[in-house]
Amino acid sequence: MRLAALPLLLAPLLLSPLAQAAALSVCTEASPEGFDVVQYNSLTTTNASADVLMNRLVDFDTATGKVVPSLADSWEVSTDGLTYIFKLHPQVKFHSTEYFKPTRELTAEDVKFSFDRMLDPANPWHKVAQSGFPHAQSMQLPSLIKKIDALDPLTVRFTLDHPDSTFLATLSMGFASIYSAEYADKLLKANATDKLNSQPIGTGPFVFTRFQKDASIRYKANPDYFRGKPAVDPLIFAITPDANVRLQKLRRNECQIALSPKPLDVQAAKEEPTLKVEKTDAFMTAFVGINSQHPPLDKPEVRQAINLAFDKANYLKAVFEDTAEPANGPYPPNTWSYAKNLPGYPHDVAKAKALLAKAGLKDGFQTTIWTRPSGSLLNPNPSLGAQLLQSDLAEIGIQAEIRVIEWGELIRRAKAGEHDLLFMGWAGDNGDPDNFLTPQFSCAAVKSGTNFARYCNADLDKLISAGKTTSEQGVRTKLYEQAQAQIQQQALWLPLAHPTAYALTRKDVQGYSVSPFGRQDYSRASLKP
Repeated sequence: MRLAALPLLLAPLLLSPLAQAAALSVCTEASPEGFDVVQYNSLTTTNASADVLMNRLVDFDTATGKVVPSLADSWEVSTDGLTYIFKLHPQVKFHSTEYFKPTRELTAEDVKFSFDRMLDPANPWHKVAQSGFPHAQSMQLPSLIKKIDALDPLTVRFTLDHPDSTFLATLSMGFASIYSAEYADKLLKANATDKLNSQPIGTGPFVFTRFQKDASIRYKANPDYFRGKPAVDPLIFAITPDANVRLQKLRRNECQIALSPKPLDVQAAKEEPTLKVEKTDAFMTAFVGINSQHPPLDKPEVRQAINLAFDKANYLKAVFEDTAEPANGPYPPNTWSYAKNLPGYPHDVAKAKALLAKAGLKDGFQTTIWTRPSGSLLNPNPSLGAQLLQSDLAEIGIQAEIRVIEWGELIRRAKAGEHDLLFMGWAGDNGDPDNFLTPQFSCAAVKSGTNFARYCNADLDKLISAGKTTSEQGVRTKLYEQAQAQIQQQALWLPLAHPTAYALTRKDVQGYSVSPFGRQDYSRASLKP
């Protein structure tokens, strides 16, 4: 597969010197599941679609920790928290491509379509999404948003069923991207709805041109971008699963940015005069999801035993090479409402064996460990991590078979609840602590597939829901601390690590930084001549 990628990767070298200087190639670790971002929940897909092709009503500014304007210049919220009115930026153009020529600019009707499609089962586009709408369903938007009205071409009103303090931040997430209703109508009439996923249209800084699975994605700079045409053109994602190969391509200047480097590669890059290291504390948690619907994993004692059996310190040293903080629960320590004093699960083999015996499983049982083939920020060495877990579980009599599954297939099957133990990671992408709880531990998220513990509990659900009904941070903190205590007591995850997010770049890359949420912004990037 790497050989098939070569013609595309070498293409920028054949361009004129001026064009060559502006081309930006990014070595990424996996193919997206598709480009209709609302259907998916992986960061890889968000990076390849929402982050480069689309915009949302609002963005989340990681520097200030606040929601800021994007397609909406301003907004008003009613005193009862039930009505949000957004004023749209004027003269925003949709992409013009070989397969679509827009006849009008962005209006409130596009915003209404983008959400109605996810919320209204009667909408003709609702049933088109084969994977459903995992984020919208997990965030319970169908029961939250009562109606959406286009008041005039540049004014849209959301009416909520009940107050939700996370609503505005939720609108900055990738799945809340705004689509062209005109393009959707054209595809519907042509009976070509599948093309929304393969020939995307947005308002974003880059325009889609071509995708070759497991090889590359090509974009061109959007000349009509409402924030100004990006300096890099074209933008190329060179899909390179092996971190070692990503570093080699960076050294050879075949890529100017390499994502998800291994810890050793970060150290090596620091010593090289042509490279530099970008980093930030990631708002993310690596974990092993324990499927509580699969016996005997449905017993809390068994899940607790798995947590006790695992030598986390050894894992962090071997897999993250001490570049990550140990995780004790779902929240990274830089989250407000992080429960600091929860008792963790120390490495205690004897206690783990005792808990298995208490659960009637003193001779152990058989299970499976699912992991991905290629490394990522949240799982730098999938093979080694799975082997370490397998070895630790064997010490208490649990015989675990490792299954390596391609990323897109892994996500699809895990959302269907087919896994037992699943190496996974979660990035909170709107700055709100609820972004870890609702998508990962609510009952609605079991149905949508993002709840990898497959755990639905009425008491936990009430805590999560109550945390969104008030904007009082102190009240929300107490509720979330209770939720964290229950999640830990039930041992729904085997929490692993809170990593530092790194990217390696050539020295001549300017205007690019690493997001704590794992989002990617190349619109401000440029290459020093």
